[in-house]
Amino acid sequence: MTTRIARRTILPLLAGLALPACAALRPGGLTEGARDVAYGPHPRQRMDIYVPRGDRGAPKPVIFFIYGGSWANGAKETYSFVGDALSARGFVTVIADYRLVPEVRFPVFIEDGALALRFVRDNIARFGGAPRDLHLMGHSAGAYNAMMLTLDKRYLVAVGMRASDIRSTVGLSGPYDFLPFDIDVTKEAFGNARDPVQTQPINFARRDAPPIFLATGLEDTTVLPRNSERLALALRKAGAQSVSFKTYPGLGHAGTATALSRALQWQAPILNDVVVFLRNSAT
Repeated sequence: MTTRIARRTILPLLAGLALPACAALRPGGLTEGARDVAYGPHPRQRMDIYVPRGDRGAPKPVIFFIYGGSWANGAKETYSFVGDALSARGFVTVIADYRLVPEVRFPVFIEDGALALRFVRDNIARFGGAPRDLHLMGHSAGAYNAMMLTLDKRYLVAVGMRASDIRSTVGLSGPYDFLPFDIDVTKEAFGNARDPVQTQPINFARRDAPPIFLATGLEDTTVLPRNSERLALALRKAGAQSVSFKTYPGLGHAGTATALSRALQWQAPILNDVVVFLRNSAT
């Protein structure tokens, strides 16, 4: 039996949810970097890069964060609190926009992520990042994109990368096992897929997957926690060597992202858990 996304439209992580944190963590407040860096010709193929302020030592591990929004909403500026929180912990952090539904459908939003990753690998050294220490992280639909880039090797190969270029991946409240496409969100994003099985991250669980950390809020009724639980089980059955699964009482769908912000970190130790996982996975 497949695990579905909750049978209602996935709510985008609205900008208003992040505003209290963003007010204290505006770009440039704690970190340095660059804004609106183009990784492709489309207006939405732009990224923001957050660099730990004043640190010009050895190259730092790199986190490529992908935001959610039902594959139809989202803007990198809304998630500046994520960039600032992670870069303040010593990671060069990249947040990229990507093309959205209805302009595109599956798999274009994943392909944009692969294109952005190739750009990061080739250019992040200019910002103090270590191109061989690249980690993925995503929330909600962004966690889906991150997991597809991690587990389905074809996307990275298509842009001249190897699956082994990804050192680890963090998925927060992601949908990984949601056939059939029986709600508007999934019909619009994936209804064009010739083989729906090829759209599901759980079907690409593999023995040689990099370390993966899956986290979800127990109160999430938008993307059911079973998505993360089932993917963790599938990876372990496939023989993956490092799979972590953690739940957070009291957190709903948005909470696993907003708890990364300085103003809301008291809600759950997600930032600390992610940082410990990433440091243990870094080269």
